[in-house]
Amino acid sequence: MRVLVTGGAGFIGREVVAELIRRGDDVVVLDSLRPDVHGQNARGDERTVVGDVRDAGAVERALSGCDAVVHLAAKVGLGVSLADIDDYVSSNDLGTAVLLRAAEVPHIVYASSMVVYGEGRYDCPEHGQVAPPPRRKEDLDAGRFEPRCPVCAADLRPGLVTEDARLDPRNVYAATKAHGEALLAAWARQTGGSATALRFHNVYGPGMPRDTPYAGVAALFRSAVERGEAPTVLEDGRQRRDFVHVTDVARAVAAAVAVPQAAGAVTPLNVGSGVVTTIGEMAEITSKLLAGPEPVVTGGYRLGDVRHVTASSERAAEALGWRAAVGLADGLATLTSP
Repeated sequence: MRVLVTGGAGFIGREVVAELIRRGDDVVVLDSLRPDVHGQNARGDERTVVGDVRDAGAVERALSGCDAVVHLAAKVGLGVSLADIDDYVSSNDLGTAVLLRAAEVPHIVYASSMVVYGEGRYDCPEHGQVAPPPRRKEDLDAGRFEPRCPVCAADLRPGLVTEDARLDPRNVYAATKAHGEALLAAWARQTGGSATALRFHNVYGPGMPRDTPYAGVAALFRSAVERGEAPTVLEDGRQRRDFVHVTDVARAVAAAVAVPQAAGAVTPLNVGSGVVTTIGEMAEITSKLLAGPEPVVTGGYRLGDVRHVTASSERAAEALGWRAAVGLADGLATLTSP
């Protein structure tokens, strides 16, 4: 099978390309090699079409002869401020639209994200499952980080969110990922193609972006320790996340390419490790592995952040025959290698 991987020169993309090749697929990469993502010395190889996913000509060249598409290309991260909202929307929404317009293939795998859920699942002792509103600035300023029941203001119990939960994106990046899923659904309905939206959790591993405003928390912690600094943990460090190793993510993507889901629809699937880890625990493990300073919990916050979001990946196991295989300690140990 000939597969186009957009963003194939990136952190996740490189692993996906390697996994697809290992499985016997012929891979084409479309990547802009943006310096703010890949560094100043980024280079493609013989399978790379260098171009922006918003460039219809580049997209059409890369799609030639392809049987499926893996769409990873995106501007990622929470963002810095509203000053980059237009770049997020252009890179992610317009880029997806240009690709879908040209994609005369039967199957697309789309890199979505757990951020489309906003806050994860919460249960109130009295009112059952509830959806807490966005946290208020005055509560965050006062160190009140936990969401409360919107009916009775009671403490809530966080749980695992499933794919049928309503989407509630709470920052610009999240909004573009949710809109990408909507565009993908429209494409599938109109073409009869099948589409799988993989909602990645916090992906980490060797080669992850570092020292940029858009890097993930695992990369930020590692970079701090390597500079001899203590990892800085926001809020109280008890935020719940699911950290999944990039090699497990690549296997999930390859499985989704090989096992198309329902025609004429988009099928969302959570891709996580199945293990809940707090941000504070992640910082502590990283510091110990790299013999660095103890983490510092600051009590600071970012308005676009959510408190807890972890999900069940059982549907991915059922649909794709996939489960994460790399445990957190083993996965973080790979960060100590060059």
